[in-house]
Amino acid sequence: MANQKNKKKKNIKKKKTRRIRFGRIFLVVLILFLFFYLLSSIFKFPIKNIYIKGNELLSDQEIIEIAGIENYPSIFDISSHEMKKRLEKNVLIKSAKIEKKYLREVHITIRDNDPLYYDSDKKVTVLSNKKTVKKQWNVPFLMNYIPDTISNLFFEKMNSLDRTIIQRISEIQYDPNDVDEERFLLHMKDGNYVYLTLEKFEVIDGYVDIIKTFDNKKGILYLDSGEYFKIIE
Repeated sequence: MANQKNKKKKNIKKKKTRRIRFGRIFLVVLILFLFFYLLSSIFKFPIKNIYIKGNELLSDQEIIEIAGIENYPSIFDISSHEMKKRLEKNVLIKSAKIEKKYLREVHITIRDNDPLYYDSDKKVTVLSNKKTVKKQWNVPFLMNYIPDTISNLFFEKMNSLDRTIIQRISEIQYDPNDVDEERFLLHMKDGNYVYLTLEKFEVIDGYVDIIKTFDNKKGILYLDSGEYFKIIE
């Protein structure tokens, strides 16, 4: 009889009751809420700093407005690709590089579309990508008409010059002679004159070193035929 009672006890299944721990559930919900709140707040943070470099033709404010971030939106609400696209549509910008850093900084690097010379015949400034604008900059002044047959080559030669040398040129005059129809006279800002042909145009890149040999005297430098200097009395 005792064995039968023990067997019955073993067959009886005990039902366990589990207490719902509301405290832990509340803590988990609270942590999740705070996490998503913090995450959403980060996504809404406005841009704090905008750094711009490389621009000389457009101001920082103009760059910011063209990029479409003048209202300092959240860094997650703006597309680097879209900003780059907007900036490079501007005729004065050759290329733009956009970087987002530290969640609240935008770094913009601009490569200007350099003005090469002002064409007085057409009354436009010619840029390094051959586009033109009406605005004038402190660039060489092309004083007269250049025939279409050599204008493209003239542009290519100007575009290949060192930009610091271009800044030294005040005026450019198309001045062909019986020997060479591609001859030019450059008026330098230091008071010197330089004769050049398109064939030897790149020689002017060495202008600074060449004039050093003439003891700061003023005159005419003939680089179209040979290389000699005629002093102006």
